[in-house]
Amino acid sequence: MKLNLKRPIVFFDLETTGTDICKDRIVEVSMLKIHPDGTEILKTRRIHPTIPIPLESSLIHRIYDEDIADAPTFKQVARELEQFLKGCDLGGYNLLRFDIPLLAEEFLRCDIDFDIENRNIVDACKIFHMMEQRTLSAAYKFYCDKKLENAHSAEADTVASYHILMGQLDRYQNSVIESSEGVKDYPIQNDMAVLHKFTVQKTADLSGRIVYNTTGQEVFNFGKYKNVPVEEVLTKEPSYYDWMMKGDFPLHTKKVLTRIRLRKMQLL
Repeated sequence: MKLNLKRPIVFFDLETTGTDICKDRIVEVSMLKIHPDGTEILKTRRIHPTIPIPLESSLIHRIYDEDIADAPTFKQVARELEQFLKGCDLGGYNLLRFDIPLLAEEFLRCDIDFDIENRNIVDACKIFHMMEQRTLSAAYKFYCDKKLENAHSAEADTVASYHILMGQLDRYQNSVIESSEGVKDYPIQNDMAVLHKFTVQKTADLSGRIVYNTTGQEVFNFGKYKNVPVEEVLTKEPSYYDWMMKGDFPLHTKKVLTRIRLRKMQLL
């Protein structure tokens, strides 16, 4: 199938130092321009973010500080990228929530107003979620081939959840998932411990405000100290503990924070 285009469309994706649109920076950008006649132009380049790349991010996209040591900064290539995107619609996956806002921030830091008002934006992720709904009723129909009667009643939803899991085991049991490093895993097995590992991301608190980094340390997962070890923050800025305890945070988060604080004090 050929896209019906009235003007070029550029599909793009960003690799970044993190997920904070205000603070994080681009380390790689790839853009595929499709012209109305079907001509394709693909451009990919590494970007020096001017800040260190956190290990957690490098482990995902495999771009480390040494890989971009000699790369140009965004400011050095901003005009080139702007010209490549000029007069084009935009396409990608999940670009509405992350890629476009972050790209716009980078352009604005270079005093370039990245205009999206006069562009068509096509987000394949949005289409996927709209057309393949992820509701309980949709899952019941997909895995059990039945219509969920009395949806949103606690009893019907509870029973449906059980039957959906049974259907998932029938469909996916012993299916292979291969990581980018080529490691094969069989995450869907009729074993609750295996399913737990696959479906639950381990966090220090229930709301995910405090998580574990790759070395097992508790780190904040929000705000100005995101990805910074909790003990380090409590040492550097003791008042941060009082701010959180008085703030609108879940009680369980406060409980975990207090536990970490007491543990740190015992080590002193």
